[in-house]
Amino acid sequence: MHFEKKIDPLLSKAELRFPPIIVRVNKFTEESADAFSEAMSAAQNTGQPVIPVVIDSYGGQVYSLLAMISEIKNSSVPVATIVEGKAMSCGAVLFTFGAPGYRFMAPDATIMIHDVSSGGRGKIEELKADVAEASRLDGKIYTMMAQNCGKKDDYFKKIVHKKGHADWFLDAEECKKHHICNHIRIPKLVASATVEISFE
Repeated sequence: MHFEKKIDPLLSKAELRFPPIIVRVNKFTEESADAFSEAMSAAQNTGQPVIPVVIDSYGGQVYSLLAMISEIKNSSVPVATIVEGKAMSCGAVLFTFGAPGYRFMAPDATIMIHDVSSGGRGKIEELKADVAEASRLDGKIYTMMAQNCGKKDDYFKKIVHKKGHADWFLDAEECKKHHICNHIRIPKLVASATVEISFE
């Protein structure tokens, strides 16, 4: 026979053989991408049915973002993305990679979407190469976001360009309107531990 006990995974006194893992993202650097990869791998081995990825970030490096996206795409467990305070730039993009129906925002959270910047320095030819790469990444990221939200590939790009390429800030209600988020609330994270008892 068996019984189930529901516990809050955030409780320090919880004793599970495989504690559920909540992945937190606040930076997009090589180091944070490596940490994200390790956390995702560990979470897939706990037996938890979904991996919560909590985002509160101003953004960062695009290549680090792409590494994190690959981890989510290759995950054997569905990912729920949750914005606690802010998801700007890379954070906004990562947020859209939550599984359909599993993208949550706090009521007072903010998202910011903008063009990819090159930040290039050096000789003219080097600058041209940097601009070309930034343009490639720009198109790639806007397309991925749009597809994740069920929109045409150039949906978000057109809106940002109409705003003069300025940063586009959205509150939770606006995000839901544009199908960026599914729910305006922070989900209650509950783990269910099953204990098997046998009599021999």
